[in-house]
Amino acid sequence: MPARLPSWAWVTGLTTGAIAAVVVLAVQADQGTKPVAATPRPSASATADAKPSARPREEKPAAVPADSGTGRRIVYSLGAKRVWLVDASDAPLRSFAVWPGTVAPDPGTYTIGQRTEATTGSDGVAVEHIMYFAQKSGVFVAFSNAVDGSSPPPAEPGAQTGGIRVAKPDGKALWTFGAAGTTVRVVG
Repeated sequence: MPARLPSWAWVTGLTTGAIAAVVVLAVQADQGTKPVAATPRPSASATADAKPSARPREEKPAAVPADSGTGRRIVYSLGAKRVWLVDASDAPLRSFAVWPGTVAPDPGTYTIGQRTEATTGSDGVAVEHIMYFAQKSGVFVAFSNAVDGSSPPPAEPGAQTGGIRVAKPDGKALWTFGAAGTTVRVVG
């Protein structure tokens, strides 16, 4: 039976890994490769205002998907193109539609890693509240919102984008809720 490592060795290893991840992200940011959402606006729900830019109005957040884990977390449904902010008692605090990028994370459990207050997306749009939580096929996946509140432009043919764009008020709520280390549960 292999010997167990002391707890300080685990902390050292995790710290080293985190520093390496930040360096990789910094190099990519310096090279201009940032994830940006780039898909059409989600279709309006029955509760949406008639205006094209209206957001669904909910008096009570939609039910949290049954297979989304427990405890305080961010739940992202790939199929519903929707996010839930869930408190420690499993009650939904807020739910909102999103515009996913062209690269989707696999279903599973992730954590918020690097957070960036503002930058310019690869589509040239100023974005804020960027919260990275996954990587797939070399593309970083993150939540963000456009500074001007706009929806993302259509993706260029063949573009690989991992940005999950949200409306400006939802981006602010997500930023406040999702500190580094917050669990993100991705469901189908």
